[in-house]
Amino acid sequence: MAPDQTTDVGVGPHPEPWPAEAHFDPELLAEGDRRNVLDRYRYWSVDAIVADLDHGRHGFHVAIENWEHDFNIGSVIRNSNAFLASAVHIIGPHRWDRRGAMSTHRYLHLHHHADVDAFVIWAASEGLPIVAIDNVDGSVPIESTALPEHCVLLFGQEGPGVSNAALAAARATCAITQFGSTRSLNAGVASGIAMYEWCRQHVQSETDI
Repeated sequence: MAPDQTTDVGVGPHPEPWPAEAHFDPELLAEGDRRNVLDRYRYWSVDAIVADLDHGRHGFHVAIENWEHDFNIGSVIRNSNAFLASAVHIIGPHRWDRRGAMSTHRYLHLHHHADVDAFVIWAASEGLPIVAIDNVDGSVPIESTALPEHCVLLFGQEGPGVSNAALAAARATCAITQFGSTRSLNAGVASGIAMYEWCRQHVQSETDI
């Protein structure tokens, strides 16, 4: 590596005089901002970033069944941030491995539901159809399915997939078409593809998806 290259992420302390707007975080201005955020959010407080994202969140929610503290939950949450999900819902145990999320959960609205029944009741109360993502018998290809503009994309835990109770409550079950020998994609990868497909269908007019 050349001497003038650096592996530091982000930016260092902000030159004085500091900006006075309320969305700036004095600690970040003083010490630098090494977070994995867009340049426009440099030195912003977490609360200010969340408030700004809330103005443009998309119409889909993400739900994850969590029965074994699946490490992929962190990846699903990171994807939910990248594709600007309205909120993330964890069904079952509250505990999950946050390392895969790379702190992106701080910029999302996370909700917990004790079990599938509680989650289904919530979705019905909000008028949100559940779209399960799993390659089970009867599923339809996601790339040729019109996804609802307002819905919940539901993912199961690694291995067992979406539970039978959740599949029964889903309005539709979509599968991601594959071409190799493996039976399934891990939940982190599958969630990114599904969210991208939702954005391709509903956000194309606003940005290049």
